[in-house]
Amino acid sequence: MTPALSVCMIVRDEETQLPRCLNSVRALGGELIVVDTGSVDRTADVAAGMGARIERFDFSRTDFAAARNHSISYARGRWILVIDADEVLDAASASAIQALVAGYDNVGYYFERRNETAAGESLVTDYVVRLFPNRPHYRYRGRVHETIDASILSGGGRLQKTGIVLHHRFAADPESRRTRNHRYIEILKEEITADPSDHSRFDFLAAEYHQLGMFNEAASVAEHIARVRPLDAQAHLFAGIYHLVYQTDPARARGDFQTALKLRPGYPEAASFLRLAEERCGISSPEE
Repeated sequence: MTPALSVCMIVRDEETQLPRCLNSVRALGGELIVVDTGSVDRTADVAAGMGARIERFDFSRTDFAAARNHSISYARGRWILVIDADEVLDAASASAIQALVAGYDNVGYYFERRNETAAGESLVTDYVVRLFPNRPHYRYRGRVHETIDASILSGGGRLQKTGIVLHHRFAADPESRRTRNHRYIEILKEEITADPSDHSRFDFLAAEYHQLGMFNEAASVAEHIARVRPLDAQAHLFAGIYHLVYQTDPARARGDFQTALKLRPGYPEAASFLRLAEERCGISSPEE
């Protein structure tokens, strides 16, 4: 009998965090597929002891998309749920997932991911596609910051937000995060050289620079994104924020926010930042 759901994971040296993650999805039923990318601890034994099918993947060359695609290639379920060992599905969200996988809609569903430190400090919240139909042409792209969004859209599917919540525990060691940021920057640059048309790589490159506090570099990338996506209001908003907040160039930022508002009338974030930029330029904004 075909299961409704396959839970697919890639892991490495996660024996400590893995039980907490797997316990959070156990009530969903279906099958559990865990691809080990080179653990030297008891990760595989822990996963097998909790009922997972264990497969291996050679990760000597960093390529998260390839590892993800290897994991979902074993899925037999009609739906695929992707989760990482350092994430936990909110207990209140299980029923929502069960309701979605009872249907057959061609939709990739965004989850709200609440990023936290091990000490419980709340960081930024983002949205990630983690539930999607099991179709052979729906595959991840990107050696780092891998995504499946574009694949779903190009395959005729839709993307939709949900209220489903993941709790994500960030690594606590700042030096480890910085090392990872630098490594990801080099890989993203390699990907951009290989395919400059993949604009998503620039988005992630700006984010990596930002996390390292390299704001001039992040601003330069944000400017490039606005140039190659001239009709993207959010791209102009982000460029303006860098110009205003990190480069103290309110006149240039004012132009960015005006462009964003022209593209998306009433854009609240752009309107708010425009008022701030005009205040710093000594310009009185007209009443809206």
